[in-house]
Amino acid sequence: MALIEIDKLLKRFDGGGGRAGSAAIVAVDGISFAVQPGEVVGFLGPNGAGKSTTMKMLTGFLTPTSGTARVAGHDVQQKTLAAQRELGYLPEGAPAYPDMTPDGFLKFVARARGIGRATRDQAINKAVERTQLQGVLHQPIETLSKGFKRRVGLAQAILHEPKVLIMDEPTDGLDPNQKHEVRNLIRTLARGDVGPASSSVGRAIVLSTHILEEVEAVCTRAIVIARGRIVADCTPAELLAKSKHHHAVTVTVRAPAGSRVRDDLLALAGVRNVEVASDQTGRDGLSSSYTVTPKEASGDATLAARVLSLCQSRNWAVDGLRTEQGKLDDVFRDLTAARQD
Repeated sequence: MALIEIDKLLKRFDGGGGRAGSAAIVAVDGISFAVQPGEVVGFLGPNGAGKSTTMKMLTGFLTPTSGTARVAGHDVQQKTLAAQRELGYLPEGAPAYPDMTPDGFLKFVARARGIGRATRDQAINKAVERTQLQGVLHQPIETLSKGFKRRVGLAQAILHEPKVLIMDEPTDGLDPNQKHEVRNLIRTLARGDVGPASSSVGRAIVLSTHILEEVEAVCTRAIVIARGRIVADCTPAELLAKSKHHHAVTVTVRAPAGSRVRDDLLALAGVRNVEVASDQTGRDGLSSSYTVTPKEASGDATLAARVLSLCQSRNWAVDGLRTEQGKLDDVFRDLTAARQD
């Protein structure tokens, strides 16, 4: 059974402060998707696309205009508390009481979550260990760095061993080592092998992020939303395959003055375009990088070999040659660019 089910979810806001005749703003336009146990779904979109509105409806903080959202089988509007018991939520900015310590805050959250005295300390200790808060546990939250504040927010979200995790920018403010640790934790949580309530079935995790590398690093699936509508729902590899640079070849060469490198590369069979990626003058002359894009969207297995053969035939010194997997930022821009309906 899917742990998250969203069906034709729509949210419309009054566009003119309630004035008659004012145009309504459709923030989320009838979207549908489901998240299975063990999935980590990256929820992507530009500012104003409807990401935060969708997450607020899913967590029960905002009432939809129409459609339904279910968490672990519970309708979020009809059985709000039952749904919220099954989910952990890390909102944007990880808000917490600034005068509390992480220890005090987690104890407060544990009581609010109804975690009994017998298991409260064990639950807090596990969350602290997972998020590595031991060194700041008794320090006021307002004195913590942005990264530590983020980890306090993550600790409260996983404290009660939820079946569903909703996270808004979970690695925001973390250094590269901390990001690596949190991403490993997310994978572990998705597998369902954390804590006494763990299950091999796994948890459903949705994370909203603007860090595209996070999608490749931790997500099993990516959903892209633009203007309130889903424009892509696929694996990260399938998303990369939509890039215009998927299976392109980037070559860096040093060629004699007057060489027509770009023109010669463009004349190769099966080449759609050649971009000058960079030019750099060194003691051995001008070194230039070119990205050669194949005509076939599925790629060309022999393109790299043909590029290398051309370089050798022209006596161009090759400093580097690689086949590109694609660029998520290209795909993101293409999918989320403003469109006329």
